[in-house]
Amino acid sequence: ASKNTPAVGKTICTSPTIKKVSFTGSTGVGKTLMSQSSSTLKKLSFELGGNSPFIVFDDADLKSAVAGAITSKFRSSGQTCVCANRIYVQSGIYEAFTSAFVEAVGKFQMGSGFGEGITHGPVINAKAVAKVDEHVQDAIKNGAKLLAGGQKLPELGANFYAPTILGGMNAEMKLANEETFGPVAGLFKFDTEKEVIDLANASEVGLAGYFYSQDIQRVQRVAEAMEVGMIGVNTGLISDPAAPFGGVKESGFGREGSKYGVGEYMVTKMVTYGGNSTPVKA
Repeated sequence: ASKNTPAVGKTICTSPTIKKVSFTGSTGVGKTLMSQSSSTLKKLSFELGGNSPFIVFDDADLKSAVAGAITSKFRSSGQTCVCANRIYVQSGIYEAFTSAFVEAVGKFQMGSGFGEGITHGPVINAKAVAKVDEHVQDAIKNGAKLLAGGQKLPELGANFYAPTILGGMNAEMKLANEETFGPVAGLFKFDTEKEVIDLANASEVGLAGYFYSQDIQRVQRVAEAMEVGMIGVNTGLISDPAAPFGGVKESGFGREGSKYGVGEYMVTKMVTYGGNSTPVKA
């Protein structure tokens, strides 16, 4: 039963027999497990929460950027740790992007995943619905403009929430500072590269980030400046078994996947042979 989960975690983390713990989940639980593991100095790797920025610069390919944002934000109805949570769009392309984005989201079909033509289903539980709606209502209360969705869909069944787009967002809103983990896209307008880098990095977590630009020099600058463990350049998909997966800051440490993921389960041993004139016997 779920009520026993904390006890199971504590048993694993405090056991001297278990030498390695890998955890995927919330930052709060990760901190608890890290504290519990300190008594045995375990090797740890944590993949924790995110609040991914998705940046669209003026020189981006509009069609590609919209498609990437749709994929990154609304895949699994926004319930992935690397989904776009804050969408920053430069002022010169903001209106065109917003119009195309709203049009694309308007084509979604909600319902059971077994239904014909259905593109999106419910979120995981009532608690998730409540958090999604809390972020939407907070944004509207503080000046955001509702561009699509914004309501529960009980007629479709439990835990359905309409794919939602909010315009005119600002950094003080809950969506800007917390992981929504649901089908809500907040659009933030920005003017300069420095401004958006500061906004993107103004988070305690740093799992993934995305940006669209056709300027190769900007690509190098922004990729280096973003405080995240994974970056998608001109793509909304970054996960691959052959690539290292993980974050920085309070998104955790260590990597899953690739040779680096294997390395998380290994230790390095150094052996030095002294200058003995007698050869080592077979």
